Amino acid sequence: MNATLIAVALSLVSAGAYASAAVAQARLAGRTAPGTGTLRLLGRGAWWAAVALNAGGALLHVVALKYGPLTLVQPLGALTLVAAVPLGARAAGRRVTGTEWRGTLLTLAGLGALLMTAGGSAPHETLSMAEALAVGAGTVAVVAGLSRPGTRPGLRHAAASGITSGVASALTQTLTVAMTDDTEGAMVSWRLVVVAVLVSAFAVGGLLLSQTAYRGGSLGAPLAVVTLANPVAAAAIGLALLGERLQGGAISLIPALLGTAAAVRGVILLSRAQARTSPAAAAVAGPTPAVVPSRVVIKSPRALHPEHGHLRRIRAGRS
Repeated sequence: MNATLIAVALSLVSAGAYASAAVAQARLAGRTAPGTGTLRLLGRGAWWAAVALNAGGALLHVVALKYGPLTLVQPLGALTLVAAVPLGARAAGRRVTGTEWRGTLLTLAGLGALLMTAGGSAPHETLSMAEALAVGAGTVAVVAGLSRPGTRPGLRHAAASGITSGVASALTQTLTVAMTDDTEGAMVSWRLVVVAVLVSAFAVGGLLLSQTAYRGGSLGAPLAVVTLANPVAAAAIGLALLGERLQGGAISLIPALLGTAAAVRGVILLSRAQARTSPAAAAVAGPTPAVVPSRVVIKSPRALHPEHGHLRRIRAGRS
C-alpha cells in the first residue's frame, strides 16, 4: 500500500473518532448550565470520553501526516461533519433529514474534487525555529481577537478552534517528519521542544474552544465552522512555508475552486439542518402548549336576578 492510501485510510478513521467526540461534546454542552466553568467539566465522565475520542483521532491524524501532505490530509477532516450527521441523529433518536443527505453528498463531491488536486507525495520539509515561533505568535493574536466579547460567540470560538487545530496539525507534521528524518541532528533538539510545546498548547486550546463553541447544545453550525477553518489554516501553512503544491499546476485551480464551492455549500446545508434539529433550537421554539378544554357554564336567565329566587319561594309557600 502506498503512502497516499495509508494517509487517506488513517484520515477516515480519524474523522470518525473526531465526529464521535463532537457529538459527545455537543450533548455534554446541552446538559450543562450556561454558567458552568470549564474546570467543573473535569469531574464528568462524558468529558473524559470526549477527550479520549479526540486523543484517538489526533493520534491517527499524526500518523496520517507522516504519510500525506497537509493539502491531502486536512480536507479529509471535513468528513468529521459528514460522520457526525448520522451519529448525531441517532443520539437524538431521529432520522437523517433530506437536507442533511444533500449536504453530505455535496460535501463528499467537493472533497473528491479537492483530493484530485492535492499533492500526493510524502512530506519532507519542516518549519524552522523562526517560522514556528512566527506561526505560533500569529495564531495567538488571531485567537485573542476572535475570543473577545461580541456577537455570535459560538461561531467565533469555533473559528478559533478550527484555526488552532489546523496550526497544531502543521506543527505536528514538522515534529513527526523531523523526528523520523535520519538527516536531522542534535542541533534541532531545541526546535523540536519548542514545536512540541506549541503543538500541546494549541491542541488543548482547540479542544477547550470547541467545547465553548458547543454551549447551547448546537452541533451543526459550530462544527461546520471548525471543519472549514481547520484545513484552510493548515493548507495556508503548507503552501506558504512547507513547499506543498497542487497537482496539475495552475489548471488544477479550476476543480479545486469548484470542489471548494461544493464543499462549502454542503457544509452550509448540514449546519442549517442540524441547527434546526438541535436541542437548542427545540428549546427556543418552546414546548407545545397543552390544549385546555374550556368550560362554558350556561345559566338560566331567570337565575341572573335576585328577585327571581324570592318569587319562587313565595309561590312555593302558597302551594
